[in-house]
Amino acid sequence: MQTRYDARSGTGTTHSHDGRIYVEPPLEQVHREQVAEAIATDQAKDGSFPGQAHADTSNYHSVVGRGMSDSDQEHAGTAEGQGPVEIDEEMARHMENKREELFEKFDIPYEFPPEVIQEAKARTEDVQQEIADEIDERQDLRNLQTWTTDPIDAQDFDDALSVEEREEEFVLWVHIADVSHYVNPETAMWDEARRRANTIYLPAHTVHMLPPILAETVCSLVPEEDRLAHTVEMHLDKETLGYETIDIYKSVIHSDERLTYTETEARIEDESEPLHEKIDLVWQLADQMHEQRKEDGSLVLNPRRDRAHTIIEECMLKANKAVTHELMWDRGVEAMYRVHPQPSPDEWSEALREIQDLEGVSIPGDKWDEPRKAVNATLEQAPQRQLDKIQWAVMKVMPRAKYMNDPFGGHHALNFEIYGHFTSPIRRLSDLVNHWIVHTNDVPEDLLKLCDHASDKQKDAEQCEREYKNFLEEIGLDPNAVNNRGLEIVDES
Repeated sequence: MQTRYDARSGTGTTHSHDGRIYVEPPLEQVHREQVAEAIATDQAKDGSFPGQAHADTSNYHSVVGRGMSDSDQEHAGTAEGQGPVEIDEEMARHMENKREELFEKFDIPYEFPPEVIQEAKARTEDVQQEIADEIDERQDLRNLQTWTTDPIDAQDFDDALSVEEREEEFVLWVHIADVSHYVNPETAMWDEARRRANTIYLPAHTVHMLPPILAETVCSLVPEEDRLAHTVEMHLDKETLGYETIDIYKSVIHSDERLTYTETEARIEDESEPLHEKIDLVWQLADQMHEQRKEDGSLVLNPRRDRAHTIIEECMLKANKAVTHELMWDRGVEAMYRVHPQPSPDEWSEALREIQDLEGVSIPGDKWDEPRKAVNATLEQAPQRQLDKIQWAVMKVMPRAKYMNDPFGGHHALNFEIYGHFTSPIRRLSDLVNHWIVHTNDVPEDLLKLCDHASDKQKDAEQCEREYKNFLEEIGLDPNAVNNRGLEIVDES
């Protein structure tokens, strides 16, 4: 008998990734627009640091298989290519018992109440009819060329992109699955999301914030089907890529294609491929946004990202920032903002001295007074073998980012005056609440309590993940291999 566990849902097929070979574990279920933030501020998704026993899950060092065909590359990093990690039934029970122990220790609910499951199932019925009924109340973007980019094994697609170049501006649309249409304060699902606050990713096991059926159906922006979305439309200056106008609204979209990261890379390269012009354009914008962030002093601890990941990261950061500007500067309302305090001058000095002492590493002399730029410049020149140590030196002195009901204090690592989350409402309470506030201007009365709760639950989740990975190592399993490849229970009798 063989049983396979999916790395997100815990059931079904084994977990695999986007067709590239990774030195560090890819873990694509990490909130993708938060990668640039998480590596510098919120630690990894698993609460650990690069170079330690638990690799930083947001620190990808993508190594394309040289001499391999595209199809071989697509297959090489997957569970099908590498094969799942095999365990026996006794070890599976041992792992289950440990998870239950940790869930009790950190007060993490696993099973959804029956009324939540029933409510979720009911919202997935008559999908197309409900969308048809909504069209007159929304912006109809179904004729706008749109696509998604996700890992090769992704089962849900909750964000999509569109882009246009006009005579005097670029227009970038970031479409997010309209979770708050189905999950609102009148629903049991909302109450459950408040309780859980986030999705928790353990190796080969996931505790969802919302019933997975939502992400796999109505909140999945699948190709060639109409879907409800919450769209951030950004008109950008052609020179600076600054916001000319920002419009956030409910929409109906129709994704033209579902692409993997490898396929996105191929579309950039091959002018004859569908969507080449659009994807190449959005890559040019993302590359410029990335360079501008570095120039402005945003900390970039993962400097060697491929183009496809850079597109997603930069577009999601741009959308999150746009929404935050709308909420604070245009409306002046409270929301679940993301605030990251800065280290003290002494802490930064300690980190830079540790980096300077590494073999083969030298911080440019003109950068010492600007620590974030010093780290960026050093990472770009440092030997590959020292990258994790540089990242670790920085991570050690970084305070924890937290949710607050006002944004003042800013986001130090990103060097954003204000920032918040919007693009992952299926996985994060902050994004779900912000979707609701954007649409209704209705701020929950206990918003400050929700901010504290979400921050605390994120900390609990990271500690739970860290302890579970330690446990896997103690019983002789590589947590990164388990996470990347999934598990297969083999009856050795």
